[in-house]
Amino acid sequence: MSTTTTTAPLLDIRGLSHSYGEVAALKDISLSIADNEFFALLGPSGCGKTTLLRAIAGFETPSAGSILLDGQDLTSLPAHRRPINMMFQSYALFPHMTVGQNIAYGLEADGVEKAEIRRRVGEMLDIIGLSEFERRRPAKLSGGQRQRVALARALVKRPRLLLLDEPLSALDRKVRAEMQLELKRMQHEVGMTFVVVTHDQEEAMSMADRVAVLNRGAIEQLDNPVGLYSSPSTRFVANFIGSANLIDGTAVAGGVTTPAIGFLPATHNHAPGDQVTLVLRPEDVRITGTDGAIEGTVVDTFFLGGSSTVSVAVPGLPRPISCTVHAAHVAERGERVGLSYDRIRAVVVANPGTVDAPAA
Repeated sequence: MSTTTTTAPLLDIRGLSHSYGEVAALKDISLSIADNEFFALLGPSGCGKTTLLRAIAGFETPSAGSILLDGQDLTSLPAHRRPINMMFQSYALFPHMTVGQNIAYGLEADGVEKAEIRRRVGEMLDIIGLSEFERRRPAKLSGGQRQRVALARALVKRPRLLLLDEPLSALDRKVRAEMQLELKRMQHEVGMTFVVVTHDQEEAMSMADRVAVLNRGAIEQLDNPVGLYSSPSTRFVANFIGSANLIDGTAVAGGVTTPAIGFLPATHNHAPGDQVTLVLRPEDVRITGTDGAIEGTVVDTFFLGGSSTVSVAVPGLPRPISCTVHAAHVAERGERVGLSYDRIRAVVVANPGTVDAPAA
């Protein structure tokens, strides 16, 4: 799959493939990433996203294809000669050094003058909001603070491209949410291209300008977060991104027909007789009393503060249909209800008969 940006790309990956023995980790990956873009590689474990990141960094040599940065072919260059920095999942801070010394380490190794090191370290401490912690050691910092120091150490060398491998996975949920916003803010402030690898769709969708969803070594879809959610192009993406009701059936004129429900209206371009899946997001499904395109029985209602998620079992479907309603009490367990949906927002994708995407 080939997807390019509208402007001259900073990073251009062309036909990249890589195998570990007989296992194909990357299959003809082509994509372009723009300057100052926040780009995410998203997918379940084993999809190839980390292999792709390591190939960009220079830690893996692809078996085919090329990697260009600003038009320069980096494919054969070793990692230490690439104008790229990588922030690892573990942060890898030096425990015997202070915050300031950790940030300065790479500049000192490069022989940068002391006055320039002090200036740039001070600048980075201001950006990450830890100026008062310059003399502390990593053991005296919280997880979020250590993450910021690791980021500052990567940014202070001013690489053309910063790679981040699961940068927030070690943080608890609350701190992770805060750092998602912080990463986006810092990326804008320093004016640098970030490429982040994650299996967490919330992380990718909240931070990235564009996201490449990978599956089994190939790109399933490359789009902005809104496009991935509202217009998934494959069944895998529809199931992997957010919550979705997936109803398998056969394409017919004006919709989809299923053995369990019958005809369901939808707009699509599939040929009659094609095996397809109707994708309905929970917020697009409405409870309509006892009539509707779909009928079933309420099996669960979860109040989430301002809205409720209602699960409705429909005879013949393997899973209940979920709908999100903005009310605390809309239906009781065991109640017979009808369901309708927003036809304009319904999406129909091909159903190749593959296994659903695993949970992130």
